[in-house]
Amino acid sequence: MSAAVQGSEPVTGLPRLSDATLRDSAHMAGVEFGPKDAARIAELLVKTGIELVEVGMVSGPNSKDADLVLATHEAVGPERSMTLLVVRDRQQVATALDEAERLGVRHIMYSIPTSEQHAKLKLGSPSAKFLHTLARSAIQQAKERGFHVTFSGEDGARTPKERLVPYVTAGFEAGADRFRLAETVAYLSPWQMEEVIGDLTAIDGSEIEIHSHNMLGMAVANSLAAVRAGAQWISATVGGIGERGGNAPLAELLTSLRVIHGDTRFDLSHLTELSRIALKGAGLGEAFQSGPTTPHAFAYELPGQLTHPEAYETLPAELVGNSRELRVRTRLTPALVTWALAESGVFVDVEAFTPWLIERQERNGAPLLDRDAIRKAAIDFQSE
Repeated sequence: MSAAVQGSEPVTGLPRLSDATLRDSAHMAGVEFGPKDAARIAELLVKTGIELVEVGMVSGPNSKDADLVLATHEAVGPERSMTLLVVRDRQQVATALDEAERLGVRHIMYSIPTSEQHAKLKLGSPSAKFLHTLARSAIQQAKERGFHVTFSGEDGARTPKERLVPYVTAGFEAGADRFRLAETVAYLSPWQMEEVIGDLTAIDGSEIEIHSHNMLGMAVANSLAAVRAGAQWISATVGGIGERGGNAPLAELLTSLRVIHGDTRFDLSHLTELSRIALKGAGLGEAFQSGPTTPHAFAYELPGQLTHPEAYETLPAELVGNSRELRVRTRLTPALVTWALAESGVFVDVEAFTPWLIERQERNGAPLLDRDAIRKAAIDFQSE
């Protein structure tokens, strides 16, 4: 099967990707990665082709995320890493920059609330003038120390144009390298996102990134809409890990870029392993999730889906490092059993074995069967 479907839509400038799994997870209830998992996730992200691995959050000295930052630097180098710095006041920013320098950070991302509601809550003032002054000071301090600076619009999606555009303009005038619109509260439709991003890409010298949350299930769609409007960067997370419905899930985003835009820059074969490590390290287990890297993505119980997968799959399982599997409880057929036993070295009379297995399933409460379980059952059948 072709890597991209016929009629894929090319884009003038394909987006660059950053991944926030090792940073946004810090906000997700109960999720904590260790240094070993952080290093492995960072390595696989870079192998996939992700340009920047966002790791950790620093607000001052003795950051609790120091071990994650250092492990990521060791794995992929500080030039491929970025760390979030909290912005609350000028002195706090100075101590956060001291900590970032101690950790060897070179790329920082300032978290600055822009909506009146968030600014009042976190900065103590909804004043746009105060917001601009604080952002300019933070950016200038960082640039004087030689950092690459991305500054955010936390809750930017709900920030009115007349407040957001002057803020972003002021940030670039202060020397910032990139602006990240944070859809902190999922709020926009894709067509609304295009309009918001279009206002920002119209600013002279702007470089724009989108960071969407998935509470409304539109994080990937909004990310692609942002690129359509001129955004140069997308921020995602492995498995969509993150608070408030999660973030734009990396696998779905990369496969969408492949199918819709014919984007073959990324090595998708690492995605399933990435998801496995990230979900295990995050303590989230293997409960059902959507997307192409889950155990359910290419699992079938209809024989035709297993024997003619190209008729049912947008992209083949192997492309994302996944595999096809049979999952069935009581809807067993001789054709399914034949597929499961192929190349197993186990030979049984399928027409006799299938009803025997169906009866055993009904007697035992219909436990889930995969290919290996059917093969084991066939061995049990032989011994009777």
